[in-house]
Amino acid sequence: MNQNEETILRESIRSIIRHVKSKRLDEEKELRQIIQKMMDFDLLEAQTPDVDPSPNKSTGINVLEDLLKKIIPILEIDYKSLTTSSDQRDSYRAHVLNAVENSLTPAKLNNQAGEEEAASLEEIDITVGDNAGEDKFIDIRTDAEKAAEEEKEADPRDSFGAGVDGDETGRNMAYQSYKKVESNIIDSYELLANPEDQELFFDYLIANLKLYFEKFEEELASELPEPTNQAYDMAKQEQPTDQAGPDDIELDL
Repeated sequence: MNQNEETILRESIRSIIRHVKSKRLDEEKELRQIIQKMMDFDLLEAQTPDVDPSPNKSTGINVLEDLLKKIIPILEIDYKSLTTSSDQRDSYRAHVLNAVENSLTPAKLNNQAGEEEAASLEEIDITVGDNAGEDKFIDIRTDAEKAAEEEKEADPRDSFGAGVDGDETGRNMAYQSYKKVESNIIDSYELLANPEDQELFFDYLIANLKLYFEKFEEELASELPEPTNQAYDMAKQEQPTDQAGPDDIELDL
């Protein structure tokens, strides 16, 4: 190879190297652009609110779903705190369901309003009249005694539990719970003006509350210890160790 050919070869090699480097730089630049686009997309996605891609077809059910997320944890804590007896939990459940119906059933609300109006009219009729039947009773109670008796007579828990039988502790706990969630329930219901949405909201609210109470009861049953008594414990201790008990019998299936 003469000097001229060597020079041409060297120049060709340099040209190839420059081309490869240029191509590599272009590919690296393109790769950086792709990565930057991906990072920008991830950042935009992170800033976008997490919205359920498939909401329910009914606005009433959508509103109810948001409501349940707020009230179910509260009801669960209070329900599961009633561990003395199932009667307390049955009473709690009955009073909560009754309170929801009283708050949301238009017919019941109208009836209550009518009864209050009738009571007011009766009170007016009794007040108006001659003084022939004027009360001659002299009340010697102190102001503190009067206030105490009036407060006792006006216990809101009594009106809350009116018409519902059950354990009083369960009723009292239900009253406390409902005070925490009542405004949420009413506010959610009042968002809906469509009668179909209102009906679905009401029906599914009652149904879901019942289902959740059943779920809480099943979970609680697995957590509570098995009940026992002194007679059983004594009999268990006195039982001979070599005598097979009912639990030691193996069934041949």
